[in-house]
Amino acid sequence: MATKAVTDLSFKADVIDSDKPVLVDFWAEWCGPCKMIGPALEEISEELGDRVSIVKVNIDENPDAPGQYGVRGIPTMILFKNGEAAATKVGAAPKSALKGWIESVL
Repeated sequence: MATKAVTDLSFKADVIDSDKPVLVDFWAEWCGPCKMIGPALEEISEELGDRVSIVKVNIDENPDAPGQYGVRGIPTMILFKNGEAAATKVGAAPKSALKGWIESVL
């Protein structure tokens, strides 16, 4: 399952009201580290798609959700479980580290 773009308008339906955990990747076009982890998140989405949804929020186009969850630097990833922020990771990391972090929270 590929990653999905989420907007401020769809955030509640796609993340908060989801029936399974959702990893939100807050990113921007101009962010080099964000682009570095993009392919890894796509692969993780394929590998763990039955256990977690991975979505992306462009902070330049959608400023409300990042502000609401205290996103100060990017990339920031927040894993939501049952509509609540369960864990946060700031900064880029190798795929193995990202996948390990996600699995440890699930």
